[in-house]
Amino acid sequence: MNLQAILGNFALILFVLMVGTGIIWFLDVFYLAKQRRVRADTALREFDARNLKLSGEGIKLQESGRAAMQANLLKQPAWIEYSGSFFPVIALVFFLRSFLYEPFKIPSSSMVPTLQIGDLILVNKFTYGIRLPIINKKIVDVNHPQRGDVMVFKYPEDPSLDYIKRVVGVPGDKIVYKNKRLTVNGKGVSYQPLPDYLDEERLSYSKQFSENLLGVDHKILNDEQAPAYVPNPHNFPQRELCGYNDEGFACTVPTGQYFMMGDNRDNSLDSRYWGFVPDQNIVGKAFFVWMNLSNIKRIGSFQ
Repeated sequence: MNLQAILGNFALILFVLMVGTGIIWFLDVFYLAKQRRVRADTALREFDARNLKLSGEGIKLQESGRAAMQANLLKQPAWIEYSGSFFPVIALVFFLRSFLYEPFKIPSSSMVPTLQIGDLILVNKFTYGIRLPIINKKIVDVNHPQRGDVMVFKYPEDPSLDYIKRVVGVPGDKIVYKNKRLTVNGKGVSYQPLPDYLDEERLSYSKQFSENLLGVDHKILNDEQAPAYVPNPHNFPQRELCGYNDEGFACTVPTGQYFMMGDNRDNSLDSRYWGFVPDQNIVGKAFFVWMNLSNIKRIGSFQ
């Protein structure tokens, strides 16, 4: 793993911080604090003996000196104090984002109109099974991705990158995308036209449809100027299961893999280009926009 991948892997950074601060915290609780107590008790006995002698000689002493000395001897060094304060916070954040919910930011327009650039979303990490953090190995099987789910996954060509797309095909499905219309296992997906969608950044309109993906309704966009065929698909694993022509493509999804597409169909680099997503690359199911600094109205759940 190169430096860029490590810096981009926030889970790994959190894990290292948690282990480092945890070691210091446990070392202090079970060893260093006891050593400070032993040294403090020894120094206080000497202090008491000296004060007793001075008191017998008629010298008046300040009683606050003992308390200040004890507090100073038992005080944690700054590096231990800060580590002990950070450890429970880091451990809680690591647990929450590793096993429950993880936040992501939408960086591109590939999922417009469902998700906008700048949307801060939450991803359910346990709905598709419990996985060990860092290595992403599934240890408890719960559910499997369903057609229509919006899913975050590790990009097959560079697992240090997280991608988000919609599940269009599950293992065993025959996916046909002809003239910008989907067919799944021989059943055509239904489309209802909606008002054209205005891209405010590009100041251009796209055709907008409500797509019913075998029971799951969601919106998609089509660019009338974009070709129906897939330009320059990559040489991905098991590409022999896909066929391409001027009207689109057809793919059979292999066991343990998923076919993903963006809702902004003509502006999405997805499984049409780089192939299938293996089960081990799954991160979780996206389900909620918790903030968009540019548009507060974006907050809420989505399909």
